[in-house]
Amino acid sequence: MQNNIKEDLHFFNELINELIDDELKNPVADAIPTNELNEKFDLELRSSPAIAEDFKKELKNLVLNTPKSSSKLFFNQLFGGRHSKAILGDLLAVMLNNSMATYKIAGPQVAVEKEIIKQVNNLIGYPQGCGGTFPTGGSMSNFMSLVMARDKINGEIRNKGMHGKLVAYTSENSHYSIAKNAAFTGLGRDNIRYVESDEHGRINVEAFKNQVETDILNGFTPFYINATAGTTVLGAFDSVVDLAPICKKHNIWLHLDGAFGGSVIFSEKHKHLVEGIELTDSFCFNAHKTLGAPLSASVIVVRDNNYLYNSFNNEASYLYQTDDENYNLGQTSFECGRRNNALKFWTLWKAIGTDGIAKIVDYEFHLADTARNYVKENTDYILYSFDDSLSICFNYKDYDPQDLCTKLYQHNKLMVGFGHFHENTFVRLVTINGENSEKDILNFFKIMEEFVCDNSDLIKRIQ
Repeated sequence: MQNNIKEDLHFFNELINELIDDELKNPVADAIPTNELNEKFDLELRSSPAIAEDFKKELKNLVLNTPKSSSKLFFNQLFGGRHSKAILGDLLAVMLNNSMATYKIAGPQVAVEKEIIKQVNNLIGYPQGCGGTFPTGGSMSNFMSLVMARDKINGEIRNKGMHGKLVAYTSENSHYSIAKNAAFTGLGRDNIRYVESDEHGRINVEAFKNQVETDILNGFTPFYINATAGTTVLGAFDSVVDLAPICKKHNIWLHLDGAFGGSVIFSEKHKHLVEGIELTDSFCFNAHKTLGAPLSASVIVVRDNNYLYNSFNNEASYLYQTDDENYNLGQTSFECGRRNNALKFWTLWKAIGTDGIAKIVDYEFHLADTARNYVKENTDYILYSFDDSLSICFNYKDYDPQDLCTKLYQHNKLMVGFGHFHENTFVRLVTINGENSEKDILNFFKIMEEFVCDNSDLIKRIQ
């Protein structure tokens, strides 16, 4: 089959237009059992090329039957929707195909990334000498923060390996990547202290303080805490203001994982949720979660860029041949051949401005209020979450939330997930698609209630 970029882009346009139209007509793709995949699709890769028309037919079939994560009925993950300006930037990044390792191969795209990092640091109030980079996601951002904290507490670890009794802290509600990252860095999963949370899912500051003091008495060295701005389930914001003095007293690196809720830094109305953020050592957030940028668009910034450089630089004369280290971004990133994930965020930010991004954030919180008020005002519901959160956690009547979410998916009605907090399990609705309207949010409940009414015998009840 001929390699013809213009012809293939023409087909791409046709396919995307069909996908957008299909998204409106069929917002939830058919749930395909895994044992039927080979019947539904011709995925086999053969030694001979596919016939052009068969190739197009199969690709179209595959695309139109993939879960539609930008539709108005997708509430399943902590991302959703798409902003056209961010899509434009991402498509251009694919065509340009630059690696962000050096200025020589990325040119002005380096300045694009540096401008975003500068403006994010300005928003949160980091001092001169700060820095940052674009990791591949929130998990990698958290990993990089842990590596920097490890190397800060003991500079010999980079060369001689882990030794001593180091301990790190996080909330019992933190992201699952923390345990993996402890294994990757050599810290060990058993050296994480999972601190209990309060009734809203926020880390219990007094419990953290007591745990640190206990560990010190037992000969351990506390060196890192992963706080959260928007926990995965309840959307809770840990109190940076209360955690920071403890960290300063004991020389503990304070990282704020804002992968979900960190975009509040753009909003005058909601940035109080991360009050004290300027006191942290590092902070990350994902523009692909709440701002409509395509996966992935993750940013980590650090109060002192020297820690980023010291932990991730490495000599490579075959690579760093021109320009200084400030423009050779591979010196401060985990990857070498790193995709340009900055351009899509830049095209979004440039097109709508900081004020436009703030409007997206404020509107999504408004949608959350719409959903939360509906639950509060309806006696058939029990609310488990709270104000100032993009997660609305609830149960409907006495239906088992896990089974309800599964049945809604299997019957192609809605894509929504469930969550756990302490002894409770519930439906978790997240309002992170800025393209949704109040009507779309209320339609979620209408579809769910009608489905339950028509299929009540199929859904398990809470015992």
